Amino acid sequence: MAAFSARALPGIPEIRPGEDLAGIVAAALADAGPAPGAVVAIAHTVVSKAEGAVVELASVEPGPRARELALEQRKDPRLVQVVLEQSAEVLRAERGVLIARTHHGFVCANAGVDVSNAGASDRAIVLPADPDASARAIRARLGSPVPAVVVTDSFGRAWRHGQLDAAIGLAGLQPLDDWRGRTDSEGTELEATWLAVADAIAAASDLARAKDSREPVVLIEGLERFVTEADGPGARPLLRALEEDLFR
Repeated sequence: MAAFSARALPGIPEIRPGEDLAGIVAAALADAGPAPGAVVAIAHTVVSKAEGAVVELASVEPGPRARELALEQRKDPRLVQVVLEQSAEVLRAERGVLIARTHHGFVCANAGVDVSNAGASDRAIVLPADPDASARAIRARLGSPVPAVVVTDSFGRAWRHGQLDAAIGLAGLQPLDDWRGRTDSEGTELEATWLAVADAIAAASDLARAKDSREPVVLIEGLERFVTEADGPGARPLLRALEEDLFR
């Protein structure tokens, strides 16, 4: 098994709506000199900012359901309204957290709505409308050798403390590595081994930056076996179908 490395790229400025994020990442990559088969992991907050997926809470008028939930959960009703608008379904509301299924199909706290690193105290960042399309558009601008692109967001985990970054958008990367039907080192057939390659890369990228370092872009090298010439299916294969959800 080959080793891999992850390093945050310096020089990424504060990103504002309409800014040329792909051009900024391309310039940072040119300075870094990536090897062929590299992967670029980008925190969704800068993707969302560049795409204008930003909500000024002063402009939000909470509805009755938002006010009810906000009172129950002791949250800002304007923020709850944004969460509801980003949700296909609210699965649970407890201890100040709304667990929601987003319109993309992600199950996460507060529908991925984030107020950290938002650039202002009265502002919320929402997820990109189509993170796979965002990853493809950025990848198309990154020059040669063309890296894969992963758009990441931090998700909590059932039964475990702490968060890990997960892949919400992909281009040029194999999302899963299916070992089912193959054998282990002792010749035993594997029945359930299905590696979440994209999520593992997203989680590794988060270890290469700090939450307060303003380093949203991480370069990963050494995983070229998972990088593909075509953009591929994106992150959707990572999502379980609703009929497979044992917790509904």
